Amino acid sequence: MKNELVRFDWAMKRLLRDKANYVIVEGLLTALLEKPIHIISLLESEGNKEYAEDKFNRVDLLAENDEGELMIFEIQNDRELDYFHRMTYGVSKAITEYIKSGQTYDHIRKVYSINIVYFDLGQGNDYVYRGRTEFRGLHQPDDILHLSEGQRDAFRCDTPADIMPEYYLLRVDEFDKVATTPLDEWISFLKTGEIPQTATAPGLPEARERLHVASLSEEDRKRYNYDMENIRYQRSVLKTGRYEGRMEGLKEGRAEGRAEGRAEGRAEEKMNNARSLKENGVPLEIIAKSLDIPIEKLKELN
Repeated sequence: MKNELVRFDWAMKRLLRDKANYVIVEGLLTALLEKPIHIISLLESEGNKEYAEDKFNRVDLLAENDEGELMIFEIQNDRELDYFHRMTYGVSKAITEYIKSGQTYDHIRKVYSINIVYFDLGQGNDYVYRGRTEFRGLHQPDDILHLSEGQRDAFRCDTPADIMPEYYLLRVDEFDKVATTPLDEWISFLKTGEIPQTATAPGLPEARERLHVASLSEEDRKRYNYDMENIRYQRSVLKTGRYEGRMEGLKEGRAEGRAEGRAEGRAEEKMNNARSLKENGVPLEIIAKSLDIPIEKLKELN
């Protein structure tokens, strides 16, 4: 346990909310956005839950930097089919939550959505993606729309993309390189949970010093061990349910020997899977998202 570091998602819930540890989150943001980031506060949001059981295996962190910009962190450990939709929802919610009634639109905050996922989301060869809104000419695609001189002076930026939300997607499991840049060092840490002594990326030396399991208080160590066991149990239940449902579905499909039978077998596989997960206490919302089954139908399962 001496050299073991706590998982980064758990650290967000418990350790990184301490103002003294903002430097760690600032380091990741600085490496990702390639500009100095200084967090002045953490903000509250409906999705900003403290305990793992509140949100299964994902955690949100909403921060404000010294330029008034909003930074949303989301970590997702298990496959979620509609995750891109949730990214959009999270940004939209942050925008509307943090503009006061009656304020003009120029008070809307710039939002950065940083998404750290541990599953194969989308198709692509890179491990970090950036999404931003650019207005390009329909007849001249190389023509990118810029702000007028008055808008540039008022908003202190050059293009509409500088005003609109930006999305960053870190597909951690796709990283298989030697870390040569600050961002690579961070991705390596997020994947392996280890920080070598040679790592110099902003925030990582502080993380190496402050995120040791051995340095946790007795209360935090008990909570950490409980949460890790909870995650292992949930993953085991999901894996077992999928396997049992698949075996049952394949057995029925072979017995019928027809395309219709195979289709029914797959449907039965899904329901057996759902029934097993429900019996093991997995929240219905998680089952519904994982298996694409209406939650009303799950409530009827016995």
